[in-house]
Amino acid sequence: MRKKAILIGALDTKGQEYLFVKTMLEACGVATYVVDTGILGEPLLFQPDVTADEVARAGGASIEELRRLNDRGTAVAVMTRGAAEVVTVLEAQGLVGGILGMGGTAGTTVAASAMQALPIGVPKLLVSTVASGNTRPYVGVKDIMMMYSVVDIAGMNRLSRRILSNAAYALAGMIQQQESEQELAESENKTTIGITMFGVTTPCATRVREKLEANGFDLLVFHATGTGGQAMEELVKAGYIQGVADITTTELADELVGGIFTAGSNRLEASGAAGIPQVVSVGALDMVNFGPPETVPDRFKDRLFYQHNPTTTLMRTTVSENSELGRILATKLNAGSAPTVVVFPKAGVSLLDMDSKPFEGKEQRQALYDGIKQNLRSDILLIELEHDINHPAVADIIADQLLQLMQQPVKGS
Repeated sequence: MRKKAILIGALDTKGQEYLFVKTMLEACGVATYVVDTGILGEPLLFQPDVTADEVARAGGASIEELRRLNDRGTAVAVMTRGAAEVVTVLEAQGLVGGILGMGGTAGTTVAASAMQALPIGVPKLLVSTVASGNTRPYVGVKDIMMMYSVVDIAGMNRLSRRILSNAAYALAGMIQQQESEQELAESENKTTIGITMFGVTTPCATRVREKLEANGFDLLVFHATGTGGQAMEELVKAGYIQGVADITTTELADELVGGIFTAGSNRLEASGAAGIPQVVSVGALDMVNFGPPETVPDRFKDRLFYQHNPTTTLMRTTVSENSELGRILATKLNAGSAPTVVVFPKAGVSLLDMDSKPFEGKEQRQALYDGIKQNLRSDILLIELEHDINHPAVADIIADQLLQLMQQPVKGS
């Protein structure tokens, strides 16, 4: 079955715009498949491949019910669920070559839900009136490209034609290039490993990456800013990553204390659940992240801070927080079935947590170590090193341990 460009949106209010993009894509030689999410009325200009009623029913209602209720919030919620379900089925059928949506806040929400249901790597383009603002709710941890529409998506004009043309050409190019590279991609058999990194653990992560690359692995490096950890674990769940060097587990601290870089309550669980080899360390657990100084909650006013840059304020974790972080880390690893090694650098967990540095804290590190040691399963290897995390010896141990684990059979394989 030939893959197609999935166009998803409201044909009752944006039929003219979708017809324009559909025509442009087909002129480029890309077949289209249209999913209607309109809730106000029937499409006027052309018929979709999946009707609004089919989408609504996939979301738990009928289009007649939604129109009778006349509650926009309820309708958007139903169509959001339905769009994700419909696109998931189309992906399972091998139909999705790429996807394009457009709209305001409601249209963006519905289309983004469908895009987030697709695997990373499938081209995703969302033309939106809100693309110049906070896009995290729409992008999440998926590779969604958002294009600002500049003007509202309400009829065709000189500017909207240019913007929608660019969008159509971009999606066509991505789909066609993927098709031409498919044979090449299938010939690349490198095993993929994920690494977590922060600015304060960069020397360690860089050396680990270089050692693993020299051994023939393909490395994906994730910045541990919340979405970075989420993205890595999403790829683990999808089977895209076969091993992890989780050097920088700082997102656990933000989740525990209330920082801005939390990756959620499930961080550090995906590799264990998937049973893939992992070497875990305690990088940057000396800090919790906030924005500019004025954004730090008042309850922390007496804590120790370091101004990393004008927009990032770091707060030192306490002894009690480190004890709890050690327990949390051990408990999460205990619950998994993955071949696991924990590496603990006793002289410091970041560039700031070293002798004479702003966050130097022997008591905090000891509490973190004790929290891990006292709770970690006895069969999980805990390696203690008399160096800080960015010492070359620590990086070498992490890389060497992961290389050994990667040579062992993965449980369940």
